[in-house]
Amino acid sequence: MLPGDLGTDAARLRAAMVKALAEDGVLDDPDWRAAVGDVPRHAFVPGFYLPASERDGQGLTVWEPVTAASDHGRWLAAAYSDSTLITQFDGDEPDWSNPQARHGGAPTSSSTLPSLVVRMWTDADVREGHTVLEIGTGTGYSTALACERLGSAGITSIEVDPYRLQQAASVLYSCGYTPTLAVADGLYGYWPKAPFDRIVAACSFRAVPRTLIAQTRSGGKILLTLSGWLYGYARVLLTVHGDGTAAGQLLKGTVSFMSVRTHAAPAFGNPAHWAANLSAAVRPARHSPERITAATEEAFHLRFLAQCAAPNAQMTTVGKTVHLVDVTSGSAATLTPTDGWWEVREGGPVKLWQRIEAILSAYNEAGCPGPATFTLRIHDEGQHLLHPRMPGLLLPRP
Repeated sequence: MLPGDLGTDAARLRAAMVKALAEDGVLDDPDWRAAVGDVPRHAFVPGFYLPASERDGQGLTVWEPVTAASDHGRWLAAAYSDSTLITQFDGDEPDWSNPQARHGGAPTSSSTLPSLVVRMWTDADVREGHTVLEIGTGTGYSTALACERLGSAGITSIEVDPYRLQQAASVLYSCGYTPTLAVADGLYGYWPKAPFDRIVAACSFRAVPRTLIAQTRSGGKILLTLSGWLYGYARVLLTVHGDGTAAGQLLKGTVSFMSVRTHAAPAFGNPAHWAANLSAAVRPARHSPERITAATEEAFHLRFLAQCAAPNAQMTTVGKTVHLVDVTSGSAATLTPTDGWWEVREGGPVKLWQRIEAILSAYNEAGCPGPATFTLRIHDEGQHLLHPRMPGLLLPRP
């Protein structure tokens, strides 16, 4: 049982969160509204990190650990905010009895913001009686919402990190939820419980794993996020057909998830080493790199299209120069601002910025179509992103 004050405070904050989400139109379904109102999110996040107001001397984000013991009020308020709470960096499990601040680092586990959790389940059209595979148990909060709404019997949730799953299982079972849980890599789904009516991934992939299609019933649906080494993202809802093909539209919005660990971008070394081997020839860029780096919804969409055009490229900025690097082909490019324009240097067998420019020009000529106008088709020949007024794009092999 929860201590009286904690239980009362948590219930009050949870009710306030439900009210706010309902007013924002997130909880139109009364059953999901009831689930969010019943699941104690704070039980699943005994500790997490929040960003400090200022960066450190090297410009890195300082992540402050927050626990019930260190700052009870801040911990409980954050647990019932519509925020993603980072619980792990770089695969290192914190000691929440004596947590330390983090400077920079790559988040590798979190409790996704409640509005997005509900959005994922509703976008996947999950209903009573469905058998469901969730990829990425994380803290277990999303799993708990599904169990509360649909019952535990049809829910399977897998997690690649054994310690994370152990912690999630402990809280889930203590709250009375009994889904099937397993340590497994989401890239391969979970054959023992297949086939599934719905597969929902709380992580992202460079392309759709064929194993997930094979584990989905004909007419079933897969909801996942596509990402890549340029950190472009798109969500897609696929319907699986009896012949093993699948198709579906990209969904609206700017949603990103951590990459499945086997699809994470590789280290590429020192950008200066790559730049030293570029051609001396310089040309003006047809498009500014800001088209894909700006903090806008269009740039978020364009970065994904650019990533499809140059799927093995990575990008970093040193000073004012933008570097593109492709570790698979040895190709590279730099873009440097010069008197109001960008000069491009390229080298290697793949002209990286030229490929991206081509897709940006095609996007303009097509009238700047939004995500929902693109269709992903998966068949034996590959995974093709199609639009009626743009050239097709091929996703990398999964």
